[in-house]
Amino acid sequence: MAVLIAPDCFGDTLTAVQAARAIAAGWAEARPADTLTFAPQSDGGPGFVEVLASRLGGLRPVTVHGPLGGWVDAHWVHHGETAYIECAQACGLTLLGRRPDPETAVTADTRGVGELVAAAVGAGAQRIVVGLGGSATTDGGRGLVEALGGLSAARRRLAGIELIAASDVEHPLLGPMGAAAVFGPQKGADAATVALLEERLTEWASQLGPGIAEQAGAGAAGGLGAALLALGGRRESGAAVIAEHTGLTDDLAAAELVITGEGRFDDQSLHGKVVSALAGGVRERDVPVLVLAGQVTLDTAALADAGIAAAHSVTDFAGSVQLAMDDAQAQLTGLARRTAADWPARLGNSDRARYR
Repeated sequence: MAVLIAPDCFGDTLTAVQAARAIAAGWAEARPADTLTFAPQSDGGPGFVEVLASRLGGLRPVTVHGPLGGWVDAHWVHHGETAYIECAQACGLTLLGRRPDPETAVTADTRGVGELVAAAVGAGAQRIVVGLGGSATTDGGRGLVEALGGLSAARRRLAGIELIAASDVEHPLLGPMGAAAVFGPQKGADAATVALLEERLTEWASQLGPGIAEQAGAGAAGGLGAALLALGGRRESGAAVIAEHTGLTDDLAAAELVITGEGRFDDQSLHGKVVSALAGGVRERDVPVLVLAGQVTLDTAALADAGIAAAHSVTDFAGSVQLAMDDAQAQLTGLARRTAADWPARLGNSDRARYR
């Protein structure tokens, strides 16, 4: 059986590449005759560059400013005329070095992302794709713009370069569904800090130009999306970017079974995320999609409606959330091994003959 292994990252516990390796290891132990294709996925957040590098190569190191001003080691991918950048490499929550709080929510900036963009421009990239997600920042991309010399200078530097904001976030910059209100609390902001961030973003929006703040995706990565749009960029689905630039269509066409996964498989997973994209890609051929996730909250009816053959939880396999997180790789491998050994016995009787 031809098996496509295409998970997203598992939150902060496993990157998409690590998750794919863990699933492949477990599956191969139980079903060594199966042919496995390794295709980790991303929606533009943490792991975006690692996923692309695993398929395209071209990984380049660079030292840039982190979210709180210190230096961090980052990577980007240069493939042909295209540069792939991941904002979390320069302003990610994991780079704070501490738990996010109101102080970090106000202070963290995107200067390092601008330095990554400058590195890509300096290397001659004609297309720059910036993966958005996992940021510690809510500066509206002001740090990026300032690192490129200000709005006018940044527009000149990027003239003639195709700029793409890769994100599945559709939130605007401002308001109750904007960057500060929706994502600020996840980055340590309390109510007073959210109000301060909103005020600061409102002032910044007046400089970015009319209509920018209202565009879908302007609120992505703490408003970094707005800055990229103001510099002439456009938003594309992060999952779609990965699919296009790693040949996912061909992988799906050859697959007899698709295995994917993520940290938490819930209703949001079925709306524009990696799992839904994969299920949609094989629905017409009636290829089964199997989900192995940290936690699963969907019932069998929701799975059937989404075209998911089955979904299994690492937490249930491990026996506790703590063990599932502390020993994530081994537990995911164990779940994959058990699922492969039982395949397709864990499906309903009506499906087993189709998926054997």
